[in-house]
Amino acid sequence: MNLLVREAHVDDAQLIADLTRAAWANRVTPTSSGHRETAVRVREDLQTGGGFLLLVDDIPVGSVRWLPVDTEPGVWEILRMGVIPGYRGTHLSQHLVEAVIHHALASDVDELRLAVRPEQPRLLDLYAALGFELAPELEYMHANPLEPAPVVMRRKLDR
Repeated sequence: MNLLVREAHVDDAQLIADLTRAAWANRVTPTSSGHRETAVRVREDLQTGGGFLLLVDDIPVGSVRWLPVDTEPGVWEILRMGVIPGYRGTHLSQHLVEAVIHHALASDVDELRLAVRPEQPRLLDLYAALGFELAPELEYMHANPLEPAPVVMRRKLDR
């Protein structure tokens, strides 16, 4: 299996929207806005923050994005991470998180945050293994008010 994580470009917006919807189908609660992901939204996120695509044997199988936190310079939120069915179960999302961590370190970011949805508690251990800690005092910037609040985790970056 040949893995490649590459930086996403605005030309990838439709592909990332399609990957997000496919990755979240039957996995994330139906009220999640990820099920209605659009290329317009992805393009805006990529222009404001950034993203990565994960390819396995040249096939796009996952993606992740990040956005700066407006009120806290030096803090990024990781969002919309997902791997499509058929490629799950081998910790491929770990490669996406690691790519964001390395990019954040190179960009002089002080802290990364992410949210874990209540229906995906097994991800808490994965993110903890990557240096993220529970941060119950934080609210997720992109939380859907129609759903239970996600658990927020943070990783402070040492430069």
